[in-house]
Amino acid sequence: MIYFDHSATSPILPEVLQTYMQTSQRIIGNPSSLHDLGNQANRLLQQARKQIADLLFVNPEEIFFTSGGTEGDNWVLKGTAIEKKAYGNHLIISSIEHPAVSETAKQLEKLGFEVSVVPVDSKGQIHLDTLKSYLRKETILVSIMVVNNEVGAIQPIQAVSEMLTDYPKIHFHVDAVQGLGHVPSENWLTSRVDFATFSAHKFHGPRGVGFIYWKKGRRLAPLLNGGGQENNARSGTENVPAIVGMAKAMRLTLEKKQQNETHVEQLRKYLFEALEKYEKVTIFSQKENYAPHILCFGLKGIRGEVLVHALEEKQIYVSTTSACSSKKQQTSSTLHAMGIPYELATTAVRISLDASNTLAEIEQFLVVFHHLYQKFSKIN
Repeated sequence: MIYFDHSATSPILPEVLQTYMQTSQRIIGNPSSLHDLGNQANRLLQQARKQIADLLFVNPEEIFFTSGGTEGDNWVLKGTAIEKKAYGNHLIISSIEHPAVSETAKQLEKLGFEVSVVPVDSKGQIHLDTLKSYLRKETILVSIMVVNNEVGAIQPIQAVSEMLTDYPKIHFHVDAVQGLGHVPSENWLTSRVDFATFSAHKFHGPRGVGFIYWKKGRRLAPLLNGGGQENNARSGTENVPAIVGMAKAMRLTLEKKQQNETHVEQLRKYLFEALEKYEKVTIFSQKENYAPHILCFGLKGIRGEVLVHALEEKQIYVSTTSACSSKKQQTSSTLHAMGIPYELATTAVRISLDASNTLAEIEQFLVVFHHLYQKFSKIN
């Protein structure tokens, strides 16, 4: 089996799974309980919080645990809307945000908020001048993702941060779900960023757990009310085994980041240069200045899901752009925003790599792809 769908979900590391199982078996208390078993669970919880904070060079009280990226994005957008409604009703997002952001923004529009959508160019980069022109007195939040999950475009977070220094009251949120471990955090977790969203299963942690970075001093209304966990900000009994596993996965990922990033970049470059030689292949991702792990391309005349299933028959697993929209057979919203014609956008598939992938796997994929290319050329 060759697994090239790490942006959808990355396999949990064996060491992380062992930690998760051991914590599940040995730590049975509720972190909110007063007895010693509860204290044991709470100590582990706080240790995990500090470890994550240290890895991001922030304070432990700025880390809040969630169920993943979708909850984090919903929390920041809706929490800002609720908290700052008296000061404004205008939000700004980009045209290539994950549905966790774009669909949340649509819901807020139905509730009376106004949303401006910043367009992108043919490379998937936001128009900074347009973003600046959208800023106004009523703006309460700007939300821009770090790495686009479909084509791998890296957004100019530092430039946006500099722009927003003149607007200190606006919340600045970055969706960093695809960024951790692939793009240096100093490039996107700037001093101007107020909130950042993370999901553990994107960096070899357990599924169903994540966290947000919440800069101290900023205000955010709770999305979940109840027992007052997470300093009254996010109620619900904390998933201690998953949180401990997430902290370990994050540490292991970042410890080998430079080594892994170089390896993945070499694989992507090799794959890119091989695919661009095919006349009927369109590569939607850029060769340089893109995330090192994502490559989006299409085979003219062949719908993306057809190629996905053809590769699956050979036990090679890729996806049609975003895993969140692939089963719905939706055309890539990112490619549409980039101005890619509809018929061409329907051909798109996404390969997303990891340090566990090898050059031998790339070569095997290329052998299979060449065979499929010839087969489809005869049909089409």
